[in-house]
Amino acid sequence: MYVADSSDVSPTRGRLTDLIGIGVLTRLVDRDLVDEILAETGKREQRKRLLPARVVVYYVMGLCLFFGESYEEVMRILVDGLRSLGSWSTDWHVPTTSAISKARTRLGADPLRVLFERVAVPCAQRGTRGAWLRGRRLMAIDGFVLDVPDTPENDAEFGRSGGEKRPAPFPQARLVGLGECGTHAIVAAEIDSWNTNEHRLAEKLIDSFEPGTLVIADRGFYSFRFWTDAAATGADLLFRMQAGPELPVVEPLPDGSYRSFLLDPKVRARRNNQKHRGTVPEEPTGPAVRVIEYEVTNRDGSGELFCLITTILDPTEASAAELADAYNQRWEFETGLDELKTHQRGRGAVLRSQSPELVRQEIWALLLTHYAIRQLMTEAADQADIDPDRLSFMRSLRVIRRQVTSQAAFSPSHPDRSPHRDDQRDL
Repeated sequence: MYVADSSDVSPTRGRLTDLIGIGVLTRLVDRDLVDEILAETGKREQRKRLLPARVVVYYVMGLCLFFGESYEEVMRILVDGLRSLGSWSTDWHVPTTSAISKARTRLGADPLRVLFERVAVPCAQRGTRGAWLRGRRLMAIDGFVLDVPDTPENDAEFGRSGGEKRPAPFPQARLVGLGECGTHAIVAAEIDSWNTNEHRLAEKLIDSFEPGTLVIADRGFYSFRFWTDAAATGADLLFRMQAGPELPVVEPLPDGSYRSFLLDPKVRARRNNQKHRGTVPEEPTGPAVRVIEYEVTNRDGSGELFCLITTILDPTEASAAELADAYNQRWEFETGLDELKTHQRGRGAVLRSQSPELVRQEIWALLLTHYAIRQLMTEAADQADIDPDRLSFMRSLRVIRRQVTSQAAFSPSHPDRSPHRDDQRDL
């Protein structure tokens, strides 16, 4: 681990905080990138401190790796290996919880947010199994809420579900993310209060949509405006439709799907008004879509009708059966979200941060560390030529935790360094 800044250690070994880091994750977030972003966000410090900004960046990521440990214990974990190296300075000590909190407050959320935005890109290579549909990268959007500490500031900023009569025990922050189905890597996210509509947050993710991807979404995310704005990015779309919008059959297709179009709600309202007045309504037109309908038998034996719409109009590019199977891959992204909110954080656990700014800092660090774990797992899966789904997230998390506690001198200046071979086999 290697994070250079202040606090002398010894004349021969340099500074103690030069050696504080988070092991194998520094392959992804190297010291030069951290310094660059600290400068961009105005957080680079002029004076020497016990906890320089660069160290705090890595430390906050460490908090998200060792979620159940106290502030001071996480710091001890990060520097424990330095004892055997003789790197402890006689005048350096593990900072108190109060000192760590103040250092986190000085840092704020922006450096972690920008780090995530800079680092988190799709992981799947062309040969990554389960990540593609005929050359289109499978992506999905979905959201969830995280419980945050019950403080007046967090309550005012994020609110809580349940209303006045039966309020939830904790305030909650809502997160909506765009992720890669095949690798579970979250590559873009938006954070707000629990009562912010998921659809509104999803609209902010549209700038992250790219040509060559197939973006999948559940029925709660569809709206005419969202669809048209998202389709304008050049990405292909596959959304489940909610009940209500009419999808007229324009042309039946050999695979059982059919071509149709989406009607702007404003046009629909105008046509209904024309019908009510007894005048001839205008001929409807709208963006062309292809519709796939099929029934799924639930566990209780009941049937459920699924109606999907897509921008892929030619069934020779992707058949109805292939698109129905691709929609099921959305569950892979939900699994990725569950890894983050349940397995990495701990079931039922509440975030640590007592203020809204630090809540956001912690969530961006949580996203960043989850992405780093998933990127490492994808590399290991590609090397073994297996689907990343076959690797255990919890086992991989344990491997990385072991790396943090056993590799005190790991240097992020060498991002091509790979985990120990034994640990790689454990993923």
